[in-house]
Amino acid sequence: MPSLHSPSDAVDALAQMHARAVDALSEAVRRYADRRIPPTPAEREAFRYPELRVTYAPDAPAPRISRAYAHLTWPGEYAVSITQPDFFRPYLEEQLAHLMRDYGVELAVRVSDAEMPYAFAIDAADGEALEGTPASEIARFFPSPRLAHVGDAVVDGARLDRMDGVRPLALFDAPRTDYSLKRLDHYTGAPWRDCQPWILFTNYQRYVEEFVRWAAEEVARDPGAYLSCPGRVRVDHQTPDGADAAMNAPWRKYQMPAYHLVRSDGNGVTLVNIGVGPSNAKTITDHLAVLRPHCWMMVGHCGGLRHTQRIGDYVLAHAYLRRDKILDDRVPLEVPIPPIAEVQVALNAAALTVSGDTSDELRRRLRTGTVVSYADRNWELNYRAERQVLSQSRAIAVDMESACIATQGFRMRVPYGVLLCVSDKPLHGEIKLPGAADRFYERAINEHLRIGLKTIELLQSDVSSLHSRKLRSFDEPPLR
Repeated sequence: MPSLHSPSDAVDALAQMHARAVDALSEAVRRYADRRIPPTPAEREAFRYPELRVTYAPDAPAPRISRAYAHLTWPGEYAVSITQPDFFRPYLEEQLAHLMRDYGVELAVRVSDAEMPYAFAIDAADGEALEGTPASEIARFFPSPRLAHVGDAVVDGARLDRMDGVRPLALFDAPRTDYSLKRLDHYTGAPWRDCQPWILFTNYQRYVEEFVRWAAEEVARDPGAYLSCPGRVRVDHQTPDGADAAMNAPWRKYQMPAYHLVRSDGNGVTLVNIGVGPSNAKTITDHLAVLRPHCWMMVGHCGGLRHTQRIGDYVLAHAYLRRDKILDDRVPLEVPIPPIAEVQVALNAAALTVSGDTSDELRRRLRTGTVVSYADRNWELNYRAERQVLSQSRAIAVDMESACIATQGFRMRVPYGVLLCVSDKPLHGEIKLPGAADRFYERAINEHLRIGLKTIELLQSDVSSLHSRKLRSFDEPPLR
C-alpha cells in the first residue's frame, strides 16, 4: 500500500480500483445470467470497494485552523471505503489538499473489506437479464446489500471500534453512499449524477413550474448548461420550447420529482418537490446528504399564527418546535437546532433585493421566529390541547416539513435555512378560498422562489464560511 504524492494521485488510484471492481462484478453477473456459472471465491475477492487511508503522524502541535472541516484531532490512521470516485473527485481532492497542506498527512489507497453489492454495479441491460432470476438465488452467489452494514452510526456519533484501530475518515462509507444514490434515482426520477450542490425544497407543484420557467431561461442563455428532469428528460439550449418540454416530463410517476439546473462551473441548483409531510422530508435528505451539498433550503407555504400577519407575508425560521416526532430517536428534542447565521443573513438580503422593499417595508412583511412542524396535517382539530405549547413556544407559523429539513441539515452537517410564505391563518379564520388562492399563488410564488435563488447566489460568494463550525461534533471525521 504505497503512499501517494497528491490528492489527484489518490483519486486516480481509487477510480482505477473502483472501475476494476465494477467491471469484474458486471462481467460475472452477465455470465451468470447467460450460463448460470457463479463466481469462484477467488473471483468474488475482486468485488470490493477501494479504501482511502490517511495517516497522521504529527511532529509538532496541531495547527489552529478556523475552517470548519478537514480537521485532524488525533494522530493515527483514518479510513473510508469509496464509491463513484470520478463523481466525487472535486470534493475528495479539495478535502485531501487541506489535510496534506495543513497536517502533512500521507495518503494511501487499497482494496477494502467491503463487498460491492451487485445491485449497485449492474446497468439496465444486466438488470433486465436478471429479471427472471429470484433475488434469493442471486444473493447466494453475489454480494447483496446487508442492512446491518448500511447505516448512519458515524453520522449519529456512535463509536465504531475497528479491529485495526482505524478511525472513520468520512461520515458515509461506500455501501451507504451507493444505497442512497440508487434511492435518489428511484424517488426523484432524475439521474443522481445531475444533483447540484445547492438545493431548494418545496411542497407545492406551482414552485416547480416557476423554477422550470426560470431554469429554461438560464439554459437558453448558457450553451454549457442544461436542465435535467424526471424521466431522464434533458433540456439544453437547442431544445425548442424548453420550459414546455420540461413540464411535459413524466414527473407524476415519481414520489419526489427533482429538477436540476446543471451549470458547467458546478454551481447549479436543484429543486425537489418533496410533497407534504416530514416523512418525505427525512427520506430525501437522508439520501441527498451523501452528495455533501453546500446548502439546502425550504421554500414552501405555512400557516401564520399571529393576527398581525397577512396572507403573502414571509416567515424566516430561526427556531423549530418539533412536533412531527420524525427524528426524535436520532436527534433528541433537548438538542437545539441553531440557525445558520450566514444563511439567515443571505435570505434577508435576498428578500430585500428581490422584493424591492425598503428595510422598514420588509420588516412589516417578513417576520423571524419559531416555526412549529406537525406530522398531522389536521393538527387544528386538536387545537385545544396544542394551544398552550404553541403559546409558550412563541411560534409564528406552522407547517409540516421545515423542522425536519433543518434538523436533518444539523444532523448531516449540511447548512440549512427555511423561508416560508404565509398562505393561510388557521387560528384566525383566514383560509384559502379558490379565487383568493389563485391570486395569491400568481403574486407570491415568483417572488418567493426568486428570493431562494438569490440567496444561493449570495452564498456562493463565500462557500468556506458557510460550512459552520456549529455543525461539527466533538470527535468529527475529517472530511466534510
